[in-house]
Amino acid sequence: MSRQCVLADQKANRILGCIKRSVASRLREVILPLCSALMRPHLECCVQFWGPQNREDMDVLERVQRRATKMIRGLEYLSYDDRLREVGLFSLEQRRLQGHLRAAFQHLKGTYRKDGEGLLTWVCSDRTRGNGFTLQEVRFRLDIRKKFFTMRVVKQ
Repeated sequence: MSRQCVLADQKANRILGCIKRSVASRLREVILPLCSALMRPHLECCVQFWGPQNREDMDVLERVQRRATKMIRGLEYLSYDDRLREVGLFSLEQRRLQGHLRAAFQHLKGTYRKDGEGLLTWVCSDRTRGNGFTLQEVRFRLDIRKKFFTMRVVKQ
C-alpha cells in the first residue's frame, strides 16, 4: 500500500504544481475549487480498499493538502489545522473515516447486496440502553486482517 500512496502523492503533486504555475491568482475562491476538483480525487480514489494504514503513508498524502492550503493568500503563516478550519475543509484522515462510515452505512442498508454479502453483520443486544444493535467484530488468527475495512469500521 505504501507504493500506492507514493503514486497518488506524485500525481497529486504534479497537478498541484500545474495549478501553481498556471494560475496567477492565489485567492481562496480560485485555489479551493481547483484543488478540490483536480487534485483531491487522486488522493481519495478507492481509499476504502487501499486506504493507508501506516502513519508515514498518511503523512505523505496529507503533505499535498498542506501545500495546497499554504498556496492560499493570507493563510501561509497559519498552522495546518487553522488553515483547514479557515477554508472549511477536513483533513484527509477525517475524510477517509467519513468515506468508510458512508460505505458501511450503504452496505448495511442493502446497496451492495450481491457484492459484499456477509461483510458486516449485526449483533442483537438486550441491553437497556442504546438501540440494541451493534456490528459484530470478527476475530482473525492473522495480524494482517486487523487493518481490513470491516475491522476499521466496526471499531468506529
